[in-house]
Amino acid sequence: MSVSVACCCFSFLNAPARLLQSSSSPLCFVAASTLTPRASSSSKLNPEKKKKKYTLRVRDEHSSNDGPQTMAFKSPFGSSQQKKDKKESQPTTDLRTDPAKIHDASFLDAVVKVYCTHTAPDYSLPWQKQRQFTSTGSAFMIGDGKLLTNAHCVEHDTQVKVKRRGDDRKYVAKVLVRGVDCDIALLSVESEDFWKGAEPLRLGHLPRLQDSVTVVGYPLGGDTISVTKGVVSRIEVTSYAHGSSDLLGIQIDAAINPGNSGGPAFNDQGECIGVAFQVYRSEETENIGYVIPTTVVSHFLTDYERNAKYTGYPCLGVLLQKLENPALRECLKVPTNEGVLVRRVEPTSDASKVLKEGDVIVSFDDLRVGCEGTVPFRSSERIAFRYLISQKFAGDIVELGIIRAGEPKKVQVVLRPRVHLVPYHIDGGQPSYIIIAGLVFTPLSEPLIEEECEDTIGLKLLTKARYSVARFRGEQIVILSQVLANEVNIGYEDMNNQQVLKFNGTHIRNIHHLAHLIDMCKDKYLVFEFEDNYVAVLEREASNSASLCILKDYGIPSERSADLREPYVDPVHDNEALDQGFGDSPVSNLEIGFDGLVWA
Repeated sequence: MSVSVACCCFSFLNAPARLLQSSSSPLCFVAASTLTPRASSSSKLNPEKKKKKYTLRVRDEHSSNDGPQTMAFKSPFGSSQQKKDKKESQPTTDLRTDPAKIHDASFLDAVVKVYCTHTAPDYSLPWQKQRQFTSTGSAFMIGDGKLLTNAHCVEHDTQVKVKRRGDDRKYVAKVLVRGVDCDIALLSVESEDFWKGAEPLRLGHLPRLQDSVTVVGYPLGGDTISVTKGVVSRIEVTSYAHGSSDLLGIQIDAAINPGNSGGPAFNDQGECIGVAFQVYRSEETENIGYVIPTTVVSHFLTDYERNAKYTGYPCLGVLLQKLENPALRECLKVPTNEGVLVRRVEPTSDASKVLKEGDVIVSFDDLRVGCEGTVPFRSSERIAFRYLISQKFAGDIVELGIIRAGEPKKVQVVLRPRVHLVPYHIDGGQPSYIIIAGLVFTPLSEPLIEEECEDTIGLKLLTKARYSVARFRGEQIVILSQVLANEVNIGYEDMNNQQVLKFNGTHIRNIHHLAHLIDMCKDKYLVFEFEDNYVAVLEREASNSASLCILKDYGIPSERSADLREPYVDPVHDNEALDQGFGDSPVSNLEIGFDGLVWA
């Protein structure tokens, strides 16, 4: 049975049957009342349904274990460790912890329960929302009137409430910012009563292997706080189920259950060392949970403080091949056992201006890169090369040491967030759409693919969505989602989920470009050319006359989304980009089952 990464999010209170059913799949939580994330795209609002793999960026000292000041209070946790029963699955308090000390620990009062009402978009019917549902999660106080939780706990929120330990009142909270790729969100509560006597937590340093860790939160919808204990079993770059990113993660063996998401994890000194957020489920493994380290949290908070918004983690935008083979290194004139080979440079990245296929990257800001694509990490460890990139911010300039045709060089690259041809999350929450004579056009996205269950998308389009890269910023794959039957579109009723390539002979760049072309059209006919040379032709005046009737018959408020009413701005400044065709490079080495190629 295949393994999967499932985001440990929240417990359902009133979830749609569709989501409840997903909780029984391998990608779902073991508990019956949870949401499931995508293992290969992004674990969004319902982390149990999603199967995405995500890229995490971490901001951590790779040679130091120092961190913020420790918390002022004395930790109630002892240093002795006992072997944990691997078959223990209930989120009960660990017997190794003194219940009396746990009960009196002041830092537990900083952990709150989160109640969220979600209203997600309906991607198949992009003009409307899905039925709302509620969930619970955890959060904790970090000072300055703010709470920290997981982004998936408050995704597509319409109402967020929080409740303190030992209090029977719920307070309305506001989502200040969400970091989708790192799965972190920041909340604020205006009520002064909520903060009376509050003692916020302080972020500690990155732990070591076998350090004790205690996870605190409100799993499985319980009203009282839950404490589970384990040890740190691994620290490495980890796939984030919600954000489709690879960032530093802490693997632990303490029980993490739905509802624990957003809750803090502590070490024996009472320092908060991270945020619980996902688990790994398969028949071959057990007790594998993941914590977002405080280095990633600090990166998120610094980004928000600098820019008054979250800009996201940057990327280098290159596909790299390992150089373990001596003959390959000799052919490339690499004198030492180091470096990674550049096999592809994304056209939308700044690296495309200075790097070429065949270059060998041997250093990143003077830190040597090994032939397996790893760099030194702390005193005696190594970690994936993309970890260094995740320490940077959007707009940072890095210096790369490269070997080109046997000649060493130094080049500078500006790091920016990656441009996804098929996005994992929709900015603004609601997808774009335009309806012409009953033909519904919308951009292809991972949530739409999930909603359509992939089998109705078509292998050719699905392959393009999984393996292609954007040729220019703003490019989208526009599809005909469905046809709303009417006599004006007779013969096209069965068309659905097909990519539209041209309109009246012009290549379509994105959904806004298509709307612009339609608005500017004065021809007698509207000619849409689809994949596989299929053509749909409509009479323009008849289409305009039928539009109001179609909208009324199907109860649709508008023929297009609000963003398509704005003036169109052409994203292409270099027409050569249009002649390059879609890329064929894999999105992730994990998706092709070969560890020799990795995206940076």
